[in-house]
Amino acid sequence: MHFPVLLREVIDHLELEAGDVILDATLGGGGHAVEILKRIAPGGRLIAVDRDPEAIERGRRRLGDFKDEVIFINDDFRNADGILKTAGIERVDGAVFDLGISSFQVDDPKRGFSFLRDGPLDMRFDVSRKLSARDVVNKFGKEELADIIRKYGEERHARLIAGAICASRKKKRIETTGELVDIILKAAGGKYRRQRIHPAARTFQALRIFVNDELAAVEEGVSKTVFYLRPTARICVISFQSLEDRIVKNIFRGMAKSGEVTVITKKPLCPGKEEVRANPRSRSAKLRVAERLS
Repeated sequence: MHFPVLLREVIDHLELEAGDVILDATLGGGGHAVEILKRIAPGGRLIAVDRDPEAIERGRRRLGDFKDEVIFINDDFRNADGILKTAGIERVDGAVFDLGISSFQVDDPKRGFSFLRDGPLDMRFDVSRKLSARDVVNKFGKEELADIIRKYGEERHARLIAGAICASRKKKRIETTGELVDIILKAAGGKYRRQRIHPAARTFQALRIFVNDELAAVEEGVSKTVFYLRPTARICVISFQSLEDRIVKNIFRGMAKSGEVTVITKKPLCPGKEEVRANPRSRSAKLRVAERLS
């Protein structure tokens, strides 16, 4: 089941009205989209974007009751300017980015995102991209692997894990998530004995971010979208790890200094205890909101 994270907070901060034009840059499971559409219909328009074609097809089914109010676009949100121009949209009345990976993606073993489910070592949001996680772990050198795991996973044992990956692939090509997890557990599992985090969590995060070039996409997509907001319109960005949150914070802070936006959330909003209890995956979510000034 898909649980839209920080849904009430996003809806409240967007201050939606019937007839609004809203950009949902990360359609995902469509949870935010449904509630937005309830408030902007009739006469409103939702630009529903996702780089994962499966998410777009799911969205078409889930949002069928609002088909006249939705434009579906299978693209990377880093191309926000081109996306809006193609849709014939000059200004939007709000935008939402949910940077978390969808439950549908995590729970599908064949997508290769989860360290808890064995499947092909893939991790691509857009399967038309050439580079997969399988390519990275089997072809990249030890130092490059260690840099990726350290930079994007903030993993302190990056060199140890990279070394174990390189040693293992000399014997046999690494093909599945289960094989990679076993390698990580043997190399660094004991060092996580007293920690709640799974030993493979940071390495899997690092590979996913690298394969999909996620951090650069966030910087480009959020920055471009702000310029398409009409005055007083708001952008809501939900991040799930510190690297993304830092990028969003710095974008908003820089634009606030130049007088382009005002930051609505001086500190990020986080899920309450009830939401975390209902959806444990929401526990690391942070919502930042900015409002366009001119």
